[in-house]
Amino acid sequence: MCNVYTKDGWESRWVKSDWKKDENMAGEWNYTAGKWTGNPDIKGIQTSEDYRFFAISADIMFGPDICGYSTKKVHAILNYNETNHLIKKDVPCETDQLTHVYTFILKPDATYTILIDNVEKQSGSLYSDWDLLPAKKIKDPEAKKPEDWDDKEYIPDPEDKKPEGYDDIPKEIPDTDAKKPEDWDDEEDGEWTPPTIANPEYKGPWKAKKIKNPNYQGKWKAPLIDNPDFKDDPDLYVFPKLKYVGIELWQVKSGTLFSNVLITDDAEYAKQLAEDTWGKYKDAEKAAFDEAEKKREEEEAKEDPADSDDEL
Repeated sequence: MCNVYTKDGWESRWVKSDWKKDENMAGEWNYTAGKWTGNPDIKGIQTSEDYRFFAISADIMFGPDICGYSTKKVHAILNYNETNHLIKKDVPCETDQLTHVYTFILKPDATYTILIDNVEKQSGSLYSDWDLLPAKKIKDPEAKKPEDWDDKEYIPDPEDKKPEGYDDIPKEIPDTDAKKPEDWDDEEDGEWTPPTIANPEYKGPWKAKKIKNPNYQGKWKAPLIDNPDFKDDPDLYVFPKLKYVGIELWQVKSGTLFSNVLITDDAEYAKQLAEDTWGKYKDAEKAAFDEAEKKREEEEAKEDPADSDDEL
């Protein structure tokens, strides 16, 4: 089964969020194909106001998050037992102005896959990549490191001997290049002595060189035991209360367009739909975008020519 939520008449199927409306910060949506498109008949809902919130609560929050120069990632947040859990792995997102397809697949074996433009970007287990449940295994709190456990990876070389006379090497020596000032008066200033400089032969307190410890046992770690607080949930991948789809974002600059929101139990169908929509028109969209950018740059050059004779 599947549903597509951004066709004509979308407003009758969506509930606009009232969040931030009293503060005049709730954004409005437009139904449009955007400024450039590979097919003008393919439309979606687009944020239309700058500095606005576009929001709804969710059990699964998924999609790109771009904020400033540092945040450029895919969010995959799962609400479990009324608590939001962020994915623990990094999933970089696309940052250009072209259309991209984001896919989140949850599987009955409690594994997942994240795709961008039908290419796998991340995968793993719901058990390990989110903190939905307590850990299956924990360090044994009763375990103690044995007293004879040797965790020193390197030890002083017992064969290394301190050179004879090493302790007699001075830290500083007279500067042999120093000259007594011409106006130095021994009677008034006392006997002149050259200033001292760091002695290049001085190596600090003597220490035997390090060698590999033949008895090294590695860093001690407490053994793992079953976590008494762990209770498995075979339906970890199931979200039975899902009834709606929504969009939540804060935008400084409006213009993001959303289309073809799909919920399905057929991952292959989702991939094929992506190819039949985004994949079919992505090259035409890129060409339209490049042309729009070219025109924009030409217009900016006319308004503010870099090599204008008036500036000479």
